[in-house]
Amino acid sequence: MNYKPIQGFSKLNKEEKIKWIVSEYLHDNSDYEDILKQYWNENTALQKLHEEFSENTISNFYMPYGVAPNFLIDGKLFALPMAVEESSVVAAASKAAKFWLDKGGFKTTIINTQKIGHTHFILDTEAYKLKHFFNFTLKNKLIEATAVITRNMRKRGGGILDIELIDKTTDLPHYYQLKVSFETVDSMGANFINSCLEQFGKTLKEEINSSNEFSQKEKDSLQVVMNILSNYTPDCIVRAEVSCNIEDLKDDSGISPEEFAWKFKQAVTIAEVEPYRATTHNKGIMNGVDAVVIATGNDFRATEACAHAYASKDGRYSSLSHCSTDNGVFRFWIDLPISVGVVGGLTNLHPLVKFSLALLGKPNAQELMSILAVSGLAQNFAAVRSLVTTGIQKGHMKMHLFNILNQFGATEEEKQYFVNYFKDKTVSHHEVITELNKLRQK
Repeated sequence: MNYKPIQGFSKLNKEEKIKWIVSEYLHDNSDYEDILKQYWNENTALQKLHEEFSENTISNFYMPYGVAPNFLIDGKLFALPMAVEESSVVAAASKAAKFWLDKGGFKTTIINTQKIGHTHFILDTEAYKLKHFFNFTLKNKLIEATAVITRNMRKRGGGILDIELIDKTTDLPHYYQLKVSFETVDSMGANFINSCLEQFGKTLKEEINSSNEFSQKEKDSLQVVMNILSNYTPDCIVRAEVSCNIEDLKDDSGISPEEFAWKFKQAVTIAEVEPYRATTHNKGIMNGVDAVVIATGNDFRATEACAHAYASKDGRYSSLSHCSTDNGVFRFWIDLPISVGVVGGLTNLHPLVKFSLALLGKPNAQELMSILAVSGLAQNFAAVRSLVTTGIQKGHMKMHLFNILNQFGATEEEKQYFVNYFKDKTVSHHEVITELNKLRQK
C-alpha cells in the first residue's frame, strides 16, 4: 500500500475528513462512510459538543451505559453507572452488590488524598550545596512564586502541601527533583498541578542564576528537563471492604460456607504471590473501576497506570485485594490508589457524565473515590466467587451469547430459542454455531 501524506487534515470539515479517509484507505467504499455517519447525533448542538472534546473527530464511538443497583456503601444505597462493553461486568457487579446487601454492605475509609508532581532537572553541583540553597532560599521562593496560581485552590481547602528536594544522582548523573505534594479537593487537579510545576521550573532557573552560591559553570549546567504531575498517587488512597461470619457465606453452588471461604482465600493468596494470576485478578478489579471512572468523566488510563504501579510497589506485581478468615470472620478488602475529580474536565460538559454524578447523589471527590473502590472490590468478589465455585465460563458465556448471535445476524425468534436452549447448558461458541446451523436448516 502506498498511502500519500496529507497537509492540513485538521482544517478539513468532518465530511471532507471522511471522504479523504474512505478514498485513501478504504477504496472509496461508501459503506464505511455510512457507518461513520450513522453514529452522528441528530442533535447538532450535542454533536458539536462531542466533537470539541477531542481533535480530528469524524464520528462518535458508542459504549453500552448500564446501571448496577443495590450497592450499600457506608450505610447509603447507590445505583452505580457503568460504561463498559465487556459482557457480564455489570451483571457481576450487581450480583455482588446483592450478595452483600443483607450483610452490612461495603465500608470505606479515605486513607489519604495527596497528589504528586515533579520538576525534573539536571544540575552539576554538590548535593549538600543544593540542599542548603533549597532549605534556606529556594523553597520559600517557590511558594511565593505560585501564590497567585494557588489562591483559589487554597480558598477551597487545597493547595501545595509540601516541597522536597530529591537527590537522584545515583540513578542518573546530576539528576535532581523537586517533589511536590498537592491537595486538589474536588478536582482531579492535573491542570492546577502542572501550572504550579511549570512556575517552579521558571523560578528554579531564576533563583539559581541570580544566586552567589553557585559558580557560572554550575549555572550553565542547569537544565530543567520537564515539569509534570505523576499519575502514581500512592498517598491518594481509599480502602473498601466487606466482612461477615463465615457461616453466613451461603452459596447456591452447593459447597459449604467453610469450603467457600477457604477456597476464596486461597485464590486471593495465589494472586498475591503469582504475577501471572495477579495480572488477570487485577484486570477484573479494573473492569469495575474503569466502568464507573468512564461514566463519571474521569481518566481511566491514569487510573489503570496508577493501580498497576501500586500493585508493584513491593518489588513484585501482586494482588490489589486481600482476604482473611480469622476467628470465624470472612474479610475481603482493597486499598486502591486513585485520583479523580467531580469538577472540571467533562464533569460539567458531557450530558451523561452529569447524569452519572446526579445518579450518585453529586458526590465530592472523596465520596467518588469510595464508590470506585467498591466497584472494583465488588467486581473482584464476583469473579473470584465464580472461579472457586461454578467456574468463570458458565456465567460469562451466557452474557456473551447475544454477542455470538449478533455476529451471525440472529433474529429475535432465534435469540429466544437459544435463551431457552442454554438454560441448563454451558454456552460455547462451537455449540451456538452448530445449533444455529441446525435450526436454520430446519
